[in-house]
Amino acid sequence: MIFTETELKGAFILEVERIVDERGFFGRTFCQKEFEKHGLETGIAQANMSYNKKKGTVRGMHYQVAPYQETKLVKCTSGAIYDIIIDLREDSSTYGKWIGVELSGENNRMLYVPKDFAHGFITLEDNTSIQYLVSQFYTPGSERGIKWDDPKFDLKWPIEVSVISEKDNSHPYFTS
Repeated sequence: MIFTETELKGAFILEVERIVDERGFFGRTFCQKEFEKHGLETGIAQANMSYNKKKGTVRGMHYQVAPYQETKLVKCTSGAIYDIIIDLREDSSTYGKWIGVELSGENNRMLYVPKDFAHGFITLEDNTSIQYLVSQFYTPGSERGIKWDDPKFDLKWPIEVSVISEKDNSHPYFTS
């Protein structure tokens, strides 16, 4: 795996190193030793997935508060997404900053999302599937969300939002 740290300290884009032959390719998407070498969380409490029928579907912006903050490793297994993370670490030099990364079944990139980051995405294609490895168990009482169009962050979604759940659309604007 190739680890590239983003401008948000602790957040990484991971590229699968492909071993190619006549059958296709093989590559590792997680290795405890390599993650530890980069100082990254290696504990996995849950493996989650989402399937999204329509292009323009937004899920997010989600996070969990202490003591149940989640570190996530996000991979698009089919289709494509534009994945956005926001740094919510008050002591961080990049507090309130965000990045967006295209993840697809074709590019095999992954996004490592540190704890205390909000996370969400928009699907760029119909029939898109995402897998998440998560360091914490889902804890409903600690779940929070930020409205996908919060002017405080001025997120730049690359396409128009066409599908969003009532729950995600009713997240409040961020107030901290």
